[in-house]
Amino acid sequence: MQVRTRHTPTFGVARLVLAPGEPALVERSSVLATSYGVGVDGRAKAPGLTAALCTAGPEGGWVDVAPPLPGDLHVLELDGKTGWCVARNSWLAAAATARLDPVAPPVRALHGGDHGFLTYAYGTGPVVLGCYGTLDVVTLEPGELVTVAGGHVVAFADTLQCRLRAVSPDAAQSVRNGEGLVLDFAGPGLVLTRTRSPRGLVSWLRDNGFSARS
Repeated sequence: MQVRTRHTPTFGVARLVLAPGEPALVERSSVLATSYGVGVDGRAKAPGLTAALCTAGPEGGWVDVAPPLPGDLHVLELDGKTGWCVARNSWLAAAATARLDPVAPPVRALHGGDHGFLTYAYGTGPVVLGCYGTLDVVTLEPGELVTVAGGHVVAFADTLQCRLRAVSPDAAQSVRNGEGLVLDFAGPGLVLTRTRSPRGLVSWLRDNGFSARS
């Protein structure tokens, strides 16, 4: 699978270019269009994710995917060595050679055994991530520290040491969506962050009188 992006960094769209018969796993609601003859199976098994399996026909094909909120895209190129913890609401697509596991040890240690707001990506090939707002890449040297709000985390390498904790013991918090939580990171490694938080948008809409019925 090859990935070509366009309309970044404001309204990113990723085109997944597939070889003949090649499959790709995509976030089900993110599919904009496909070339004629690409099969889309919405019954794909991907624990913790709403996924579809898109398979190219005998002549190959392409699939266009885009996140529901405006912003940037980022393509992780998995090398078979470094795995990545990925925010589930950032994931858009993955090559068939990549794997996604919401209960892998790196995320299970943070979530306490529950399905949470992170999943673990490993294997080889590209993984496409959507970013509400603009993507920032934080590079940490050995021993360097940073704290990031849970709603602003897109992904981070498993080379980092990481601790998940509450912003305040009195505030509402949930490992299922990252509400009220921050992550403390220690290098070396990369942290991908977004300048806008989806939960921040929900809170703003609620606080300003908007609701699902309005």
